[in-house]
Amino acid sequence: MAGGRFYEVTGPDARRSAPAALRNREPITEVLRDWLPEKGVVLEVASGTGEHSAYFAEQFPNLEWQPSDADVGALDSIRAWVEITGLPNLKPPLELDASRADWPLQGADAILNINMVHISPWTAVLGLLDGAARLLKPGAPLILYGPWITGQSPTAASNLAFDADLKRRNPEWGLREVEEFADEAAKRDLDFADQRQMPANNLMLHFRRRS
Repeated sequence: MAGGRFYEVTGPDARRSAPAALRNREPITEVLRDWLPEKGVVLEVASGTGEHSAYFAEQFPNLEWQPSDADVGALDSIRAWVEITGLPNLKPPLELDASRADWPLQGADAILNINMVHISPWTAVLGLLDGAARLLKPGAPLILYGPWITGQSPTAASNLAFDADLKRRNPEWGLREVEEFADEAAKRDLDFADQRQMPANNLMLHFRRRS
């Protein structure tokens, strides 16, 4: 479950648009081309406005794109994007709260999560890992994008300020440490496979379900 939606209303229908999604969708797509399987079901956890889902479904026509969210307004927005685009591989959204064990899907060939873990309580972050461990097949990827803190390099001043602002808004929020997240993933048979530096001091993380 994610909190704090950063979006704008686009018009008279239910579609929402996030300026950040328009900026980051192309760089994210380039990494996804390396990390996603050629075929199968991609579960996007916390799809937000749904515009990422619509864009990625168009970019990867051989993949079945399954958006999801816990927020009612987000689900309405995703449905509107699904209807407007009419893409055959873009599925209606599922109501999914990452912190709960009852995910409405039995399996996936990949799981994608964008900009959720820093605006979610730690229980939801661990719930995301638990869900990935349940749903992913051996060798299948869990892919994350967002701002992170890592011991491998100094944290950008803008990310430190963002982290402090998030914690002021909600003490359960804040930038997560890559190493701590990777340790929790390993406990669930999800191995840290790769990391990419992204624009605006963001990272993409790649985990694979252990065989």
